[in-house]
Amino acid sequence: MSSSNNELIYDLHDNPALLPALTAAFQHLLASFVGVITPTLIITSSLGLTEHTPYLISMALFVSGIGTAIQTKRIGPVGSGLVAIQGTSFAFISALILAGSQVKASGGTSEDVLALLFGLTMAGALVEIVFSLFVSRLQRIITPLTTGIVITAIGLSLINVGMTDLAGGFNADDFASTDNLLVGLGVLLIIVFLNASTNHWLRLSAIFIGMAVGAIYIALTKGLDFNGLSSLSIVAIPTPFAYGIDFDINLFLPVALIYLFSAIETAGDLTANSLFCKQPVSGPVYLKRIKGGILGDGVNSLLAGMFNTFPNTTFGQNNGVIQLTGIASRKVGFFVAGLFVFIGCFPIVGGVLQAIPKPVLGGATLVMFAMVAVGGLKLLANYALDRRSSLVTACALGMAIGVMMVPQALAQLPSWLENILLSPVTSAGLTAVVLELTLPGKKVNGISEMKPTPKSSTPVRAIVGMQTKAEDISSLFSAKAR
Repeated sequence: MSSSNNELIYDLHDNPALLPALTAAFQHLLASFVGVITPTLIITSSLGLTEHTPYLISMALFVSGIGTAIQTKRIGPVGSGLVAIQGTSFAFISALILAGSQVKASGGTSEDVLALLFGLTMAGALVEIVFSLFVSRLQRIITPLTTGIVITAIGLSLINVGMTDLAGGFNADDFASTDNLLVGLGVLLIIVFLNASTNHWLRLSAIFIGMAVGAIYIALTKGLDFNGLSSLSIVAIPTPFAYGIDFDINLFLPVALIYLFSAIETAGDLTANSLFCKQPVSGPVYLKRIKGGILGDGVNSLLAGMFNTFPNTTFGQNNGVIQLTGIASRKVGFFVAGLFVFIGCFPIVGGVLQAIPKPVLGGATLVMFAMVAVGGLKLLANYALDRRSSLVTACALGMAIGVMMVPQALAQLPSWLENILLSPVTSAGLTAVVLELTLPGKKVNGISEMKPTPKSSTPVRAIVGMQTKAEDISSLFSAKAR
């Protein structure tokens, strides 16, 4: 058990007992379950593939489990060695729907559509795999400034999802009703106050307790809807290439570009994860994690296409779970992986989790998503934002918030470019990278010089890839978030 830092109950390499590990793993599952299945629901609904939805959802969960195990274990060079939960990426939804629509317009069957989508998924994964090989040479892109901006944008973009669920869920008949808001806020407050407790068990169980209280309240007042369980099969058997495989070079470019920007987003997620786990966020150890994590994303997306689901990525919302529970142990990652594989092979288990009321889920995820944004701000706050860095941050976050608030502003762009920029994370990351590379200003080793805040007595150099003393890192991140 961690004794060096009160923020963490268990460090990355600690071995928590079965009960706390399972409790933390279940909370990771609750935080990411909806995120894993939602892209599949959106894609199949938009393309009229609803008859295939149950099986595709099962495969999404199954691959998320396999991918999470790979990221956590780190097999050779593949994986980050962190509790980096894998799930279906939202970033590819528009591009995949566009590709599928063109197949349908040309008279293709549902199987033809899925064969093409899985072919594009696998081909794009190769792009990310190749990209990962050059991470160590991209020190001018993966800097504390750009990754801090990307992490903040990830959190801000996820808050929209959490707030929508808190109000009742997308297209809900009772959206924004007083009951939904009160339940969601009640769950949020329970989690916040329990997390502030000095009792370790209350802290690591805060999310579970808050959601349990909210679900019980709705069960007693309105009842829970389990009607969909009767239509689910008992077992879903993972079958490689169940729908065949296809490819179209004309539809591949948008997918390939999104894979590149998804890799930058993954770098941000893993930086936040390292930050919350009290691991280095600069130097060779950090770069090795980033390289392995991006390579892991690519390999997992390759497996996703093979096992009939859509591109995978490292989820940012689970970083908030690490922050709230105080458990960073890799053992939890293996438990999460096992849970995903189990519910993927037994769809009825996933059906029960889908019955969790949206306001309950939203109340829990809203605070977790906000913690991700705070992690990004915390990373930025460790550096004095001079005039140049402030301009980069302002422009990048301005683009992210802008496309979230006014997505119609991109409507006249070519569809492939619109699909890329509609992601707030991609917009923020691309803006930050372009400005970091082109904006004049004093730099150290090609990276913007950022001086440490007066609070820290440790001289910090923004030099990624150079040797950084362990005591410098621990001093840099010794300020405790309460």
